[in-house]
Amino acid sequence: MNLIKCGKTVYVDMDNVLVNFQSGLDRVPEAIKREYADDGTGKPHYDDIPHIFSLMDPMPGAIEAMRELWPYFNLYILSTAPWLNPSAWSDKLEWVQRYFGKDNDSIFYKRLIISHHKDLNHGDFLIDDREKNGASEFQGELIQFGTSKYPDWPAIVEYLHQQH
Repeated sequence: MNLIKCGKTVYVDMDNVLVNFQSGLDRVPEAIKREYADDGTGKPHYDDIPHIFSLMDPMPGAIEAMRELWPYFNLYILSTAPWLNPSAWSDKLEWVQRYFGKDNDSIFYKRLIISHHKDLNHGDFLIDDREKNGASEFQGELIQFGTSKYPDWPAIVEYLHQQH
């Protein structure tokens, strides 16, 4: 493939951006969900369920969007993994390899960054559904997935093509 990269770097979050978290939760037995229903403050901590990240489906249009953007942008996955769920770290890598391949010519070969401080990464765009973990302090442009301005992948792809 003859790539026409513009030199702009795009970071993409995983949970509820590339990956449908609810699809994984739907595959967890009810008894296990009950164990993680309260983190001591009354909130669920489902992201601590071992191997939940290996059960998730891609968000609608996410895989196609990455393939569409790859020739034009330097793409990286920039995700946070729960500190108390060590399997999440390896599950995220396995998910990327399952959906994008393991070979050195795959889109995200050695382009997965796990960080609780997304603002430490330098780039032009960060696509994330939340402003947590440094996303709101990111020095480039935060494209907030799932908002009225960017409700889905087609809207984001259209916007980024205008920036190319």
